[in-house]
Amino acid sequence: MPYLIKKLFEFLILDGMQSGLSWKIILNKRSSFKKAFNNFDPKKISKYTKKDVDRLLLDKGIIRNRKKIESIINNSIKFLETKKAFKTFDSYIWSFSNYETKKNRFRKWSEIPTFSKESEKMSIDMKTRGFTFVGPIVCYAFMQTIGLVNDHIMTCFRYNEVDKI
Repeated sequence: MPYLIKKLFEFLILDGMQSGLSWKIILNKRSSFKKAFNNFDPKKISKYTKKDVDRLLLDKGIIRNRKKIESIINNSIKFLETKKAFKTFDSYIWSFSNYETKKNRFRKWSEIPTFSKESEKMSIDMKTRGFTFVGPIVCYAFMQTIGLVNDHIMTCFRYNEVDKI
């Protein structure tokens, strides 16, 4: 499985798992998620069974929420279906930003929104395709994570560097 596909899927998983929790919790468990979910390989995860769900519910290294675990399995299938329909998942996901990074000009953290009209559109479309745990806030976090949106405040050293990636 190519690196980019795994990374996009990893970020989709982690953003969904973060729903209702702090990023610190998720980032501290990232390596455990990677181990528990076959290095974020959507092809392997798409074949998980009830037995795998039961195994994951016992794994103290991850978030043991049945609905979120089942969502990861479901989303792996939907991810692969969407990838096939659009040739690449990134071409699908970047379509929500017109294939370019939206560079916001925030001066304070408090100005950064939790969702946008683009993340609402993404959420609706992904739900139509059968994805779960992809509300507008999760989609916006995903957009930030993968670079569709640059929400670094203007004084942050990363603000201009993000454009160079």
